[in-house]
Amino acid sequence: MTTNEFKRRRRQLMRMMEPSSIAILPAAPVAVRNRDVEYPYRPDSDFYYLTGFAEPEAVAVLIPERKHAEYILFCRERDQEKEMWDGRRAGQEGAVEIYGADDSFPIGDLNEILPRMLEQCGRVYYAMGCNLELDKQMSEWINGIRNKARSGINGPLEFIALDHYLHDMRLYKSRSELKAMRTAAKISAKAHKRVMKACRPGIMEWELEAEFMHECATGGARHQAYSPIVGGGENGCVLHYTENKDKLPDGDLLLIDAGCEFDYYASDITRTYPVNGKFSESQRLLYELVLKAQHAAIEKVKPGSHWDDPHQAAIKVITKGLVELGILKGRVPNLIKNEAYKRFYMHRTGHWIGMDVHDVGDYKVDGSWRLLEPGMVLTIEPGLYIPAGSKGVAKKWWDIGIRIEDDVAVTRDGHDILSKDMPKSVQEIEALMGGR
Repeated sequence: MTTNEFKRRRRQLMRMMEPSSIAILPAAPVAVRNRDVEYPYRPDSDFYYLTGFAEPEAVAVLIPERKHAEYILFCRERDQEKEMWDGRRAGQEGAVEIYGADDSFPIGDLNEILPRMLEQCGRVYYAMGCNLELDKQMSEWINGIRNKARSGINGPLEFIALDHYLHDMRLYKSRSELKAMRTAAKISAKAHKRVMKACRPGIMEWELEAEFMHECATGGARHQAYSPIVGGGENGCVLHYTENKDKLPDGDLLLIDAGCEFDYYASDITRTYPVNGKFSESQRLLYELVLKAQHAAIEKVKPGSHWDDPHQAAIKVITKGLVELGILKGRVPNLIKNEAYKRFYMHRTGHWIGMDVHDVGDYKVDGSWRLLEPGMVLTIEPGLYIPAGSKGVAKKWWDIGIRIEDDVAVTRDGHDILSKDMPKSVQEIEALMGGR
């Protein structure tokens, strides 16, 4: 993302803010993994979305129409000794020259300067509950300002949820954002193909996870958007299986749900295929049913469709198919009404995706499903999960877990499958795995 992209976002948010207002966004704190070891730092998505600043210990402040500076960034000072140990810092000069801040102050001065800024504002845009330490400071600052009422200083009279405005902005992706998401999907698709070629009976799930992550890093994506799911056989029936510790036996299916993050934008792709490279008859029938449901759902991704339309299309195909295979019994409309399909397909057909893999944005507006519009990006991921011991289900279907997931952008004329590089038909899969 360019500096102009972040500037445009800040301008857009400030245009939505009421007069005499201030917006305050803290960076994510550093998280300790164990003892003195920290998790790799990843900036808070809302904070980074507006600043492009990836350092911890920072607070961004927006004050529309302020003469001296509308965008102020509090961040760490340059410190030669600390930078030698922990890495380089932008400092106050870098905050202005590199990251486009109008002014910058040391984070250590926050307690002195920010309360004075609050005194001049009637409204505060802030995401309460996201940063407990800053919440506490905010409460102390406001109480201090109220104690000055007899001096004619009133300060903020209203707190407004910042995330309500910011998350609606993030729902609509710009060209730059879509470019980053396409890149993330391309890297992930290449990694999925590598795993597919490496898959064979006797290999460990964690070995395939390593293949995926290595290919992503080689492609320029150092971080995963979420913990990869690499589940064979019965493990594929566990929706969020992440242990990835078992050996893959001949005859089982492998379900791999994995996606990298590129330039802080996520991809999310799931594929399911036979460990030995050849679908059994039962596996093929269920797989093609899920694939048919996905095609039907993707066709509903277009401007004017409701958010729920792809899901409804998927459950109609899946319910009808399960009846035809004898797994469900009854009339399709009644089975859908009674949600009989939920025994084998218990999740929804997708979610928003962007900077977060389960991205922000309301799914309903005023109690009704949201209409899809150009710039929105969602996943389409129908599935079927039939664990061993499923009562009333023939054993030939047991331990089959299938999910097929792609990232789909809404365009002016319909949709664009960002993860289109990843094959998913039975013929494509068997051909690719047969050519190892």
